[in-house]
Formats: sequence, C-alpha cells, structure tokens
Amino acid sequence: MRERQQIESAIAAFARITSELDDNLTLVALGEDEGDDSIIAEAEASLRKLKREVHTREVEALLSGEADGNDAYIEIHAGAGGTESQDWAQMLERMYMRWAEGRSYKVELIGEHYGDEAGIKSATILVKGVNAYGWLKTESGVHRLVRISPFDSNARRHTSFASVWIYPSIDDAIDIEIDEKDVRVDTYRASGAGGQHVNTTDSAVRITHVPTGIVVQCQNQRSQHKNRATAWGMLRARLYEAELKRREEEALASAATKSEIGWGHQIRSYVLQPYQLVKDLRTGVESTNPSAVLDGDIDAFIEAALAERIDADAKT
Repeated sequence: MRERQQIESAIAAFARITSELDDNLTLVALGEDEGDDSIIAEAEASLRKLKREVHTREVEALLSGEADGNDAYIEIHAGAGGTESQDWAQMLERMYMRWAEGRSYKVELIGEHYGDEAGIKSATILVKGVNAYGWLKTESGVHRLVRISPFDSNARRHTSFASVWIYPSIDDAIDIEIDEKDVRVDTYRASGAGGQHVNTTDSAVRITHVPTGIVVQCQNQRSQHKNRATAWGMLRARLYEAELKRREEEALASAATKSEIGWGHQIRSYVLQPYQLVKDLRTGVESTNPSAVLDGDIDAFIEAALAERIDADAKT
C-alpha cells in the first residue's frame, strides 16, 4: 500500500507540474500578445518555482535504496566543549525539526537530555513521512559551528562540534534477530520536562547491544513498558542501519569520494562570525544566509550530497 501511494503521488505530481507548465507558458504568450509585462513577470516567477520543484522531484525519484522510503531517526550528540557544544546541539535539533515540519513530515521527540546550563547533551527525533530516511541519510556526520559565544563575557569567538546520526525506522516486515544474552537493559529516571511521575519513577529505558556497542534509550512516555517497546524498535533499526552501512561501505570501497564519518570528520561548517557562511565540505555547496539554514533551509545541501552518492553508486 505504501508503494502504491508513492507511485500514485508521483503520477499526480507529474500531471500537476505538466498542467502548471502549460498554464504558465500560455500566460507568457498572452502577456506578450497584450504587451502586459506584469502577466509575464508573474508567469516567469511561477516557472522558476516550478523548476525548483522539478529538480527536487528528480532527486526524489532516485531514492531507490532499500530503506529510503522509511521513516528516520535523528540522533544528535553534543561534542566536547560543555555549554557551547550543548547549545549548538540544540540549534541542530531545531534545524532538523523545522526542516521536517516544512516538508509536512510528522516529528516525534523520542528522548532529550538537557545540558547543565543550556542546550542539550543529546536528543533523538523520529521523523515520519515518505522518503524521510532517503532525504536525511547523508546528514550523518560532524557539524561545526564558529561564532561569538553568547556565554563568554569577553565575547570571544568559539568553535563547537556536534554529531548527527541518521538511521531508518523499520517495520515488522524486516526480520532482525537479536539474542537476548547479547543485550543489557537498564532503567532510570527521566530528566527534563515531563511532570512529577516521569521524574520520580524509573520509566526511562536504556538498551545496550554488547557485541556492537550500540546504545539506545527512550524516556518520552510515562510508561516504562512503552519506552521499552520503543527502545527495542530503535535497537532493531540501528542494527539494520549498521548492516546497510556495512554493505554500502563494501560497495564504495574503491570510490574516490568515500569519506569516513567520525569525530573530527566534519561534513558541514556553519560560520556566524567573523563572516556568515555555511559550507558543505563534501560537495562544496555554500550558503551566505546561515539564519535561513538554521531555520531548516538545508535542501540544497541534502540534494547535492544525494546526487554525489548516487553518482558514486553508479561508478561502482
């Protein structure tokens, strides 16, 4: 049913784009016949907007990976640097939530650990919608921020780091076997907002997969049972993503564009001072409007990274 809905949506979008193209070309011809520049300008603006949508649809049509159509988890972790990095992690959390909302995706906050003074130490977000993982999968990596610190009384420039990890949500159709002896389950009291019950009972759940070192946790529900079920689903998703990544790395072993994603390997740099620039270090795509980027305008970066990955796949 999901595949059918995706196909029907793509066909409907194609029909609408074709219709809008014809309508605007007719308006341009009408404006030229009547010598009305305002009609021509309005039609040309619509055509430019349509061109951007067509480009997005072209990239979306290439999202044919095994899990590209699935929902996506976003994990954000503050790097070294205390309050500075924790504030940066919260800025990234907001950026991705704004991006998802702009695409009419549903956003669910699975867990959040607040910083000691400001920001967050970590957060896990579930983004629900068609091709959520396909769009977000290239965002995994280290994100670097340079700015005048709002927490420094001497107004000095600081560099902060935060890591982002994207992995797909999986459904029951995908069988992931987990041996219970390989798993350690811990319960603890949730932190942050949530009311008296959440903060005074051991409702939060942390699951550690010992062989891989993968750790997942959930604290957004009052019920430990519900948090446990969500955490198990997250663990299955992480193990599935690890297998997808292993296969991809094997396939791209000989590709020149292959880069390691790990601490110290930045994928994007956000500079707010002494100049304003956001630059993707993999594709070279830049924006001189960091405010818009941090408000969720990251499509240009995502599309370029996806196109590069698709080209690398084609070469191998």
